[in-house]
Amino acid sequence: MKQKKEKGRAPNHERWLVSYADFITLMFAFFVVMYASSKADLKKQAAVAQAINAAFESLGLFQPQSKEQATQASAALATSQDSPVSPMNVVLGEQILASPEVQQDLERIKKQLEKLLSNQIAHHVVAIRIGRDGLVISLREAGFYDSGSAAPHPDSVKTLDKIAEALRTTPYDIRIEGHTDNVPIHNGQFDSNWELSTARATRLAKMFIVAHHFAPVRLSASGYAEFHPVANNTTADGRSQNRRVDIIVLPSMTVPHAPAVNVQAKPEAINAALARPLPSALQ
Repeated sequence: MKQKKEKGRAPNHERWLVSYADFITLMFAFFVVMYASSKADLKKQAAVAQAINAAFESLGLFQPQSKEQATQASAALATSQDSPVSPMNVVLGEQILASPEVQQDLERIKKQLEKLLSNQIAHHVVAIRIGRDGLVISLREAGFYDSGSAAPHPDSVKTLDKIAEALRTTPYDIRIEGHTDNVPIHNGQFDSNWELSTARATRLAKMFIVAHHFAPVRLSASGYAEFHPVANNTTADGRSQNRRVDIIVLPSMTVPHAPAVNVQAKPEAINAALARPLPSALQ
């Protein structure tokens, strides 16, 4: 009996599926391990945050947290499903980096200024708040400056006088920041928002030194142009909020006991003082 010849089998073109399935399985295992590792890291971050917070509390920089508050903060970090959170953000947040005594003193100064500037605050030309850097006194352009000018309105000098007198006898350092919106500027005085914001800050610092006898070592001035906005520049109201000068009372003391000098500065005296150049040592 003749043996039938087996027909040749057709080649299998789907063998690649076996290798592909193995690859997918390995990728799945890899991402499972990565997910488990990320959850473990969040718990470690919570532990690190608690340790850092305890260290700051021992230095007197933060007010002590209750056990319940610390547990809630750790649980929020460990169970967070949003974007990764840095432990330092959990510890620092928006809390001012100062001792409880300094925080209380800045609160006292804030209340004093709110009483002195209640009318300006009601008209939304002055805003006062306490942030991470210190006590922030925000002067809106609409109440203090003409557009494109670094010289304060004559009518605003009395308000600046009140602020200067309230801050002059405090021991804290002061940083003056100029800010603008994102509308480009080019006039006879300034070629850019950098120059305008810096000129406003330095002119105000000069007023504090010359007209109100601030120790120059206490002051610093800087201009940030449109790059530190507090509102959206796409609306007129947002641009109005961004055009400002911030006077920041810092929780630091270069001169621990600033001498008190009684100065009765009038608007015409301030304008005359600003017209004079600073001594060469202060320029």
